[in-house]
Amino acid sequence: MDTVENNQAAAAKTARVPVAHPMLAMMGMLIGGFVGMFSETSLNIALPQLMAQLGVSTATVQWLVTGYMLMIGIVLPLSSLITKWFTTRQVILFALADFAVGAAISALAPGFGVLLVGRMIQGIATGLILPLMFTVAMQIFPPYKLGAAMGIVGLVIMFAPAVGPTLAGLILGIASWRWIFWIFIPFLAIAFIFAVTSLKNIAHVTRPKVDFISILLSMVGFGSLVVGVSLASDYGWASAAVIGSIVLGIVVLAWYTHRQLTMEHPILNLRAFSIPGFRVGTGLVMVNFGIILSAMYLLPMYIQKGLLVPVALTGIIMFPGGIMNAIVSAISGRMYDQVGARKPAILGFIISMVGALMLALTSAQSTIAYVIAAHVILMIGAPMAMSPSQTHGLNSLTGPVAADGSAIMNTLQQVVGAISTAIATSLLGIGQAAYMANGATNKAADAFTNGAHYGFYFTFVLALVGCLLAFRLPKKEKYSTKEN
Repeated sequence: MDTVENNQAAAAKTARVPVAHPMLAMMGMLIGGFVGMFSETSLNIALPQLMAQLGVSTATVQWLVTGYMLMIGIVLPLSSLITKWFTTRQVILFALADFAVGAAISALAPGFGVLLVGRMIQGIATGLILPLMFTVAMQIFPPYKLGAAMGIVGLVIMFAPAVGPTLAGLILGIASWRWIFWIFIPFLAIAFIFAVTSLKNIAHVTRPKVDFISILLSMVGFGSLVVGVSLASDYGWASAAVIGSIVLGIVVLAWYTHRQLTMEHPILNLRAFSIPGFRVGTGLVMVNFGIILSAMYLLPMYIQKGLLVPVALTGIIMFPGGIMNAIVSAISGRMYDQVGARKPAILGFIISMVGALMLALTSAQSTIAYVIAAHVILMIGAPMAMSPSQTHGLNSLTGPVAADGSAIMNTLQQVVGAISTAIATSLLGIGQAAYMANGATNKAADAFTNGAHYGFYFTFVLALVGCLLAFRLPKKEKYSTKEN
């Protein structure tokens, strides 16, 4: 018995792929991932300005958010295959260069169409970097340090989109929205240097046969689903275009799922869902990301159009929540090492419910202090649940399927984020229309605030679903003990 326990203890202290300086190996990906996730929400605060300058509606401008996440969702399922054809360093270097090109195109865009193309090119890069961050971390850090390591990755994933509106607001206060994209390039150059000097390959390049049918099914399935939900803002949920796109997406994804489960060498090993821990962890991450993306899409627009606050001050208002997000993201990883995922996940979703409800009870006359408090509370709850849930799900996987777990989780996370943003946009419009239909003659700020309430109630429902699902987490984790 002592021998078995000693072997287990030794295994918990040994990385699957030993690396001399694991944090240096991660730096290029962490910086690239930060820029990618920062880009995901940084434009939210600029959307009202972009609508006015580019002459587009709310339903159209949302594509700068959903289109970006759509490309991430399309590329992510291919990440496992790509890492079997190219080395880790090759993939990351390409992704960083690709993002810089997309950022330059967006910064120079003469109109909405070119700007959207630039955003989608950036989405390709983020779709390559995100899963590799998790896969590499799971391989080069020993199990007893996974919570802390994933907490750092979680800090990137959660802090970047939370602080994005703040930094973007400050940029917009002194310069054009184009500088939001120009500022990405120096950081990408630093990440490129780290990747060249410190990143090694952690997977075997086997160059398996490529199943182009699966790739096509993945693109059409995820794309149709997101497009269908996004079109609801313009055409309504009962329109033929919306229903047809959603049905097409569901049917094609069902075909894609069946094909992956019956293939000997699938592009994405969906058999990972046969493991209960991964199913629950992935579900919690999806719900949590929906909470973050829906709230972070609505909040800066509510502050500007509901409270009538200038764009630069909007960024400052959102700064305390971003800082709290960073602090809790770092702590929550260590909480997993100490107590597992169940307690922080349940508590995190409960706190998220409180923050979402506070936002849903705002008005056009709410104080800035109240809005900051609601945002801070939400930014305590969401990251508290995110990192432990993510680590629990990925740590449930072993063997070859472990590499696919990160791609699956991040794919669904981005698709749910895009769908949540589209639903929030639709509910925003429904709420505004309902306010005007009641014969209200008050200013547009009140109508916009009423629409934001509809969206924030959706955020609350997501937090409630997450809380209920978190009770399915185990009370004790496999690796939740400190190093002796």
